[in-house]
Amino acid sequence: MKREISMTKSFRISKWAAAAAIAAVLAIGLIGCSSNGNNGEASPGAAENTNSPTPAPSQAAAESSPAASADSFNATIDTKFGQVNITEQPKRVVALGWGDAETLLSLGVEPVGASDWLAFGGNGVGPWLEGAYQTPPTILGTLELDYEQIAALQPDLILDVKSSGDETRYKRLSEIATTVGVPADGDNYLTSANEQVEMIAKALGKEEEGQALLKKVDDAFAKAAEENPEFSDKTIVVAAYSSDGFGAYVQGDARIDFMTRLGFKTKEEIEKLATGTFYVKVSDEQLDLLDADVTIVMPIWVDPQEITDNKLFQKIPSVVAGRSIILDENTANAFSTGTIPSLLWTIEHLPTQIKALAQPGA
Repeated sequence: MKREISMTKSFRISKWAAAAAIAAVLAIGLIGCSSNGNNGEASPGAAENTNSPTPAPSQAAAESSPAASADSFNATIDTKFGQVNITEQPKRVVALGWGDAETLLSLGVEPVGASDWLAFGGNGVGPWLEGAYQTPPTILGTLELDYEQIAALQPDLILDVKSSGDETRYKRLSEIATTVGVPADGDNYLTSANEQVEMIAKALGKEEEGQALLKKVDDAFAKAAEENPEFSDKTIVVAAYSSDGFGAYVQGDARIDFMTRLGFKTKEEIEKLATGTFYVKVSDEQLDLLDADVTIVMPIWVDPQEITDNKLFQKIPSVVAGRSIILDENTANAFSTGTIPSLLWTIEHLPTQIKALAQPGA
């Protein structure tokens, strides 16, 4: 009996965002975004942020971030663009990077402005953070930003920690307020969950809280791996399907890191296709590359039925054997967000969905 699991709920995004963002999704391996355009990539470089924060009153942020007084606060953060010095406790924070707002909320700080990368609507966060805001943020762009709108929020700190690493974007944000950009190795959304938490926690003077959050995730992963010994050393492929066809994620992507922390190992044949990005296209003639002990597929703005009806997909050995799963919308979103709250939600929900697929003889 086949154990293939196919969810009928498609991954959706608003029509006004889809046309402009699909190219970026396929280029950087993300699941979705709510931008109405793309800034483009500028040549890499380094420039130290010399802007001094100018705090403006914000009751929500100030009340939730009492870690240090203005007289004693001092944080220095290493980024791709040099060291960023923060000498006053941030009170009005704008969160623009992928998952930066969720990381702020995890640390007890509400951003006054935030990007909604997965087009959740509302306050721009997933169901795992429903009700987290007391004061709703202004929802901002993602790939293309309205800098005047950001400036109007009078931020004293801007976070763009998990983003493209585009220097032009960084310089324009730095003209508005002190900006913490990507780490040295964080271009093209490759900032790890640990880096994101550590950098943001340091910027807020909440390093102990940040380490506590990371330990909570480490403990949850360890518990899930212990409870699912059948995952150990099984090969895993995390694939995606869009109007552009199939692709697969490789090492360096948060989804692959998630699966390896559960005990799975990646497929060498796919890793060999990587060229510095964390998503590789897989042609129709190469679909057998998606075969593994467990194959996970995420629909990107397509009906999952398009995947299950695909004749070539149906011939993949792991699909034939019932060792594949097409993720539902919430799981795909949480799996892709890669923040502390979404990681904890995914650790709770995804292993139970794939446990049967990894059983001996499956």
